[in-house]
Amino acid sequence: MKKETMILAMVTCLMVSQMVMADDWPQWRGINRDGISKEKNLLKVWPDSGPELIWSFEGLGGGYSSMSISKGMIFTTGMIEEKEAVFALDLDGRVLWKTVYGERWDDSFEFARSTPTLDGNNLYVVSGTGELVCLTRDTGNIVWSVDPVTQFSAEYHSWGVAESPLVVDNMVVCSPGGKEASVVAYDKETGKLIWQTNDLSDGSAYCSPILIERGGKKIIATMLADHFVGIDAGTGKTLWKDAFDEYQEDPKDINPVSPIYHNGSIYTTSGYDDGSALYDLSEDGMTISRRWTDKKLDIHHGGVVLVDGYLYGANWISNSRGEWVCQEWETGKIMYEKRWMNKGSIIAADGMLYVYSEKKGEVGLLEATPKKFTLVSRFTLPLGSEQRWAHPAISDGRLYLRRGAALMVYDIKAR
Repeated sequence: MKKETMILAMVTCLMVSQMVMADDWPQWRGINRDGISKEKNLLKVWPDSGPELIWSFEGLGGGYSSMSISKGMIFTTGMIEEKEAVFALDLDGRVLWKTVYGERWDDSFEFARSTPTLDGNNLYVVSGTGELVCLTRDTGNIVWSVDPVTQFSAEYHSWGVAESPLVVDNMVVCSPGGKEASVVAYDKETGKLIWQTNDLSDGSAYCSPILIERGGKKIIATMLADHFVGIDAGTGKTLWKDAFDEYQEDPKDINPVSPIYHNGSIYTTSGYDDGSALYDLSEDGMTISRRWTDKKLDIHHGGVVLVDGYLYGANWISNSRGEWVCQEWETGKIMYEKRWMNKGSIIAADGMLYVYSEKKGEVGLLEATPKKFTLVSRFTLPLGSEQRWAHPAISDGRLYLRRGAALMVYDIKAR
């Protein structure tokens, strides 16, 4: 083979490998916080016993935290001697380091719940009592730590703090809540305060914010206790807000589901019969208007995904019951409602839905189709204890599932 031909073949192989290389899952619910993985060539059907279990690890301590995966490392939070800790593992399940970073919430459901947010050489977490901490990703050394709850006289809710911080440019953003600062931004390198919201007095509501770029602006969108809000990421000024009591019969201050943004519109949802809403965001990003509201798809805390114009998730009927629902994005029309096991969490990849039931730890593989609830495969997680509240993650053809102290990693690549 000629040298030029060999070089061309090598370049072609490199390009192909880069095209099929898996996206990282570097933060809460993936790269865009929408529960979507862009990976392809994944299994469309699993064996009867489920996909192959590559490895498992049962030493994470109690936790509802999901996983962040990037550059050959896995990060999650758990408990060490009643303190919250970040665990870093390699792709074979070996612990690389573990670092205690904050106090747990010890009143109810006391285990760790923040999913680490990865950014460059650092990662960021929030403790159950509201401490915001920056650690080095390679060694787990604490770079800085601040306590916005104390700093801004915020008040705890019934279940403490359950938020994964958002990195925007040079800032890390979180929501201590309260009259002094509903949302705050710190310098991600130093922990120095950059801004605080001065025109909001809402409490926090367990919601991890998202970033929207629209009209030349970067907008932080999140659900607080009383309002859905959009905040200018550069200044901390509130651009718009919508009061839940304007369309919800009995609004609760429990709104843990991150909004979904797509093509100029934003979807919000929360459980306890509060329902959902679709907003149209103006081209300049300065105003929102409600297009429709609905009570059928009211997600408890398992997240929602948008696939090809349809929303999928599990609604709240009671704390121990929920059904799987498909809803049309544009109109709010309900396409189906199906009882399967119980409500739970959901992510999507390669035209399929991955659902994880709270009830018995059943994991299901579904076709992402609005025609009907089409369950293709299922299996039951074999390890772990406590609530099944950690959301799944996908990276490099592997499905990551957690229950309590146990992390299980499955091979879902198509061969």
